Amino acid sequence: MNDLSEHAPPGTVRSVPDIMGALGRAARAAAEVLALAAPEQKNRALRAAATCVRARRHKVLAANVRDVRAASDSGISGALIDRLALDEKRIEAMACALEDIERLPDPIGTVLAEWRRPNGMRIERRRVPLGVIGIIYESRPNVTADAGGLCLKSGNAVILRGGSESMHSNAAIHACLDEGLKVAGLPSGCIQLVPTTDRAAVGYMLAEMADTFDVIVPRGGKSLVARVQREARVPVIGHLEGVCHVYVHRAASLPMAEAVVLNAKMRRTGVCGAAETLLVDRAAAATHLGPLVLRLLEAGCEVRGDEPTQRIDARVRAATETDWSSEYLDAIIAVRVVEDLDAAIAHIEKYGSQHTDCIITEDGAAAEAFLARVDSAIVLHNASTQFADGGEFGMGAEIGISTDKIHARGPVGVEQLTSYKYLVRGTGQTRD
Repeated sequence: MNDLSEHAPPGTVRSVPDIMGALGRAARAAAEVLALAAPEQKNRALRAAATCVRARRHKVLAANVRDVRAASDSGISGALIDRLALDEKRIEAMACALEDIERLPDPIGTVLAEWRRPNGMRIERRRVPLGVIGIIYESRPNVTADAGGLCLKSGNAVILRGGSESMHSNAAIHACLDEGLKVAGLPSGCIQLVPTTDRAAVGYMLAEMADTFDVIVPRGGKSLVARVQREARVPVIGHLEGVCHVYVHRAASLPMAEAVVLNAKMRRTGVCGAAETLLVDRAAAATHLGPLVLRLLEAGCEVRGDEPTQRIDARVRAATETDWSSEYLDAIIAVRVVEDLDAAIAHIEKYGSQHTDCIITEDGAAAEAFLARVDSAIVLHNASTQFADGGEFGMGAEIGISTDKIHARGPVGVEQLTSYKYLVRGTGQTRD
């Protein structure tokens, strides 16, 4: 077991129950403080954390180099390396995200509705934190900053469990968040990082900490999310996979379709909003299919297609039934010609994951039908699926994209990390 904690006596290795128990107690105590913290105190912590990220960027980069080198040596795929790697631009984006979160309106205490009953009682529905959140994630070190910042702003204590492949990067980023808490006079228990890479820590979080966590959010590969959803003893906010589609309608502009499809697939292939399937309307196939497939091939994307798509170029591989429901998270895309709008929607309903889907068309009626009928968390018209991101939605950042239909759906930002309670004020009323 690798224990990165600085709190154990020299030469000792604490057990997972000891480590997690201490984290849980600290988080519960911090949650009580944080729920009542003034907005400016939380904002001060976020500003200080952003400043610290910039000031310590060389330390963060050095830690990340260690993680990337170890990941490369272990044979991790290029797509996962891209998720793991940091550079000056990505570190600046982390700092900016913390500042964006700081500028958001504070949700806690917001009155969502209020009314008076005939008996004179006044009822108010007010936004409150969830309490203590557990976040289990893989690869992406920026999740440490984004998740810590969002939980802080929404008044929740959080225990972060990053992947072993990013342990040094996560620790360096967490140190900046902890510095922000100190500057603001908030307890370090508000944002904690599990200090061990022992895999038993994840199992302990899921099975033994129901009294600590109010919700768990998984962010990572399909196997991780499936395990969390299967084993967690508290509510889970998450999505299993992002099988995202771009449908090129018969009334699509070819230049727009080329630009959007290429961006949706190739901007970053390892994100959950990357397009995995391209559907082309049969009425547009003669003019649009060839240019779209060639642009993808020229960009280094492997294309797996149906028979009409295979006829475009010898480099196109035959698609199998599995391809239509695959989340590649790599430079691979499945391409199919569909009869019409109805067939495209039927395909998405059968093979999609209700994550993010897009239509490209100049036909307003077709666009509105697609937007209304496709039952996904995010549905776009004439825009890349890579906009499936809380930061791009103006939410500062996100913990992930939820495909749940209860509580939170789509980007999980500050408001999605809250609940509400009812405050009832009377003057001695009793019920008949």
